[in-house]
Amino acid sequence: MTHDRAGQPAQPADLVDVARLVTSYYALHPDPGDAGQRVAFGTSGHRGSSLKTAFNEDHILATSQAICDYRRSKGTDGPLFLGIDPHALSEPARVSALEVLAANGIEVLIDTRDGYIPCRQRLVLVRLLSGKR
Repeated sequence: MTHDRAGQPAQPADLVDVARLVTSYYALHPDPGDAGQRVAFGTSGHRGSSLKTAFNEDHILATSQAICDYRRSKGTDGPLFLGIDPHALSEPARVSALEVLAANGIEVLIDTRDGYIPCRQRLVLVRLLSGKR
């Protein structure tokens, strides 16, 4: 079913304060005891709002470190593909993740184009099928 406002310009109530989102990303710190502030993954990634302390730098740092630890435990030494979705916190989250990945010596291949996860999955498959790790 199509929303009745599909294809229409955004209304003022639909808009967010991007500066507030980014400030909250860095300034607010989640309470691990609050289930609403824990990392939660959806169909294509981490879901949450920095305004509700549910998508903040602490989440990205911890998730990125967990990925590094997992790769190390499995002996994975190939590059990690990193891309972003087109939302306001993508760039701050990418910078946070890169800091952790670099500190762990992970080679990172960065897709700088706006896009969605399936596009990046194809990049990984093409690289693997070409014989590169």
